Amino acid sequence: MAEFIEWSDEISVGIQEIDEQHKKLVNLINRLYEAMTLGEDKVAVAKDVLNELVQYTIIHFAVEECLFRIFEYPDYRAHCDMHEDLRNQVYEINKKVQDGERLITPELLFFLRKWITNHIMVEDKKYGPFLLKKGMKKSLGSKFGLSKFWKRN
Repeated sequence: MAEFIEWSDEISVGIQEIDEQHKKLVNLINRLYEAMTLGEDKVAVAKDVLNELVQYTIIHFAVEECLFRIFEYPDYRAHCDMHEDLRNQVYEINKKVQDGERLITPELLFFLRKWITNHIMVEDKKYGPFLLKKGMKKSLGSKFGLSKFWKRN
């Protein structure tokens, strides 16, 4: 089965740790898409994956925002405001799905795909070169330890 969202270098921000987190978000949306093709258990599986996506989004945004503060990213406030809007949107969607008030539909999947690709390709691409110019390394290696906060698929 083809992936709903395919990772490519076009999506990369040029910082390995952030790219790995973005790959995880893409993977979760792809898992949500796959869950919709399951039989009887698709609703339960989809709810679990959507909940994981929301939780992981919170972690990812917190990591980005910490890096913005550390490196004094000039668009910090505007980017954080976008994160807050996106967090609220996915939180509300998840709450409605978990409460049975909303179904996971193709429209929701397309919204998530547009959200992740547009946010990365437009907004996140802006901070990659800035952070690298300010001295952030392309690869943080195992010493930094961010990857220990979540499991990798």
